[in-house]
Amino acid sequence: MKNIKTFAGSLCLIATITFATLSCKVEDPMLNSVVSPVLVDVVGATFGAPISATASVPTDSSSQEITVASRLFELDKTNILNNEIGIDSIPVSAIALSIKYELTKSVKAEKFTIKGQTYTFTPETYKSSGNWGEITSDGNGLVSLKTSFKKLGFEGNRIQRKGDIIKVTWSGTHKGIAFTRFSQIAVTEK
Repeated sequence: MKNIKTFAGSLCLIATITFATLSCKVEDPMLNSVVSPVLVDVVGATFGAPISATASVPTDSSSQEITVASRLFELDKTNILNNEIGIDSIPVSAIALSIKYELTKSVKAEKFTIKGQTYTFTPETYKSSGNWGEITSDGNGLVSLKTSFKKLGFEGNRIQRKGDIIKVTWSGTHKGIAFTRFSQIAVTEK
């Protein structure tokens, strides 16, 4: 009797796992996703950046120059089952990337006094976006652009402060498949 109960319990467990597995394999007709042909590894991003949805690069607010860079890799998965070789990352050269930026900054009304003179910032929401241009990856798969906070519009009442976020979009095409990678520049203070 005990063996029958164990057999019946095992059979129910297998049936439940099979049903759960089959129900998870249903394709979502609303999503038309394609695996990216390249891995865009954002240089300087915090830990977990290649896997996380938005790679964040901390940048000091007093920096005179901002460098935005990434490495492009094609993943060779032919040896994925060989634990001594695994997946190989091959740098991809000559890929044209379009790099865009967007920032939204809300400036609160502030009053402060310096040497007896009172200054007031009026509240405003500032939006800026633009195209940094197109750049082609070099022989090592590296793309790099330099800019400054001033060129991005951080002047006067819009100076960069801790917590400001500049969103960056990397877009390109490889082997006929379009891809986009999102990252951000997170303004910090020393």
